[in-house]
Amino acid sequence: MNTRVLNPLVIALGTVLLASCATVPKELAGTYAEITPQQASSGNVSGSSVRWGGQIIQTEPGPHDTCIYVLGKPLASDDARPEMSRDSTGRFVACKEGFYDPEVYAKGREVTVTGVLQGVVTHKVGDYEYPYPRVNAAAIHLWPIPVVYNRAYNAWNDPFWGPGWGAWGPWGYDPFWYAPPVIVVRPPPPPPPPPPPKG
Repeated sequence: MNTRVLNPLVIALGTVLLASCATVPKELAGTYAEITPQQASSGNVSGSSVRWGGQIIQTEPGPHDTCIYVLGKPLASDDARPEMSRDSTGRFVACKEGFYDPEVYAKGREVTVTGVLQGVVTHKVGDYEYPYPRVNAAAIHLWPIPVVYNRAYNAWNDPFWGPGWGAWGPWGYDPFWYAPPVIVVRPPPPPPPPPPPKG
């Protein structure tokens, strides 16, 4: 069988199997307070155990610990990874003893943290003093960068399918590469010349 046909099927099957086996990483497992960073920004819930995640805004190593500022996102129920959503649960900062390299824990990377709330710190967002709930982090889980597969199928480069065929038939499920027929409209022929005059 043509390996070009098998490859998309293998990738799809692998994705389904991985999704079905998704579990919460061991260091993130447990029971936590159902409170969002936005709700905790008032500072009256110190001592609560939380599991929050989102996208890194900034990583600031200090003399003894590193504080990671995060734009909170909802967490997936199956593995506690931040969801790819435009919604935000609010900002927070997670601080943990040791050095966390800003080049690794870089802006835009996804993290999930667990720990205990320890008051609120203010940090400027533009000219605004934003109240960040501070998490005394027990675990900071940096998620791998997701791999995006190009699902486009260019049948012109496949000798098996040939032009005009997509991955699932002549009309194609993936991008449609069929070139429509070109209709050339020719003008009518000119009238014949008049007969020469007699005589």
